[in-house]
Amino acid sequence: MPTSKSPRKQRRAIHNAPLHRRRKALVARLSVELRDKYGVRNLPVRKDDEVLVADGMFSGVQGKVARLDLKEYVIFIDGVTAEKTSGQSYFVPIKPSRVTIVKLKLDDWRNEILKRKGATTKEETKVA
Repeated sequence: MPTSKSPRKQRRAIHNAPLHRRRKALVARLSVELRDKYGVRNLPVRKDDEVLVADGMFSGVQGKVARLDLKEYVIFIDGVTAEKTSGQSYFVPIKPSRVTIVKLKLDDWRNEILKRKGATTKEETKVA
């Protein structure tokens, strides 16, 4: 499917994207150690991954991903909270491009993805 360069069509495509595409759009880079270990630069974030906030007011905070919001394209992290005037605390939304994954939640599906992506990147580097 050809993609357009038009910003209007790009925004429309993001806004109207189905959930399975939105899920893959929530991507964060891996830490240097994980990148060296698996040969993969970035992966979609998922619940229970441990991330380090690299940008903004909560820069340097490390915590587990508590929840994903596919509608708004943001993630919520344990330890990244603010307080309302009523005293109630709430999760502050963070864009996944502003975090680094430092520990992966591994299962069979994720291992397959890592093998597949890592194998292709290693082969490309050998050819180059």
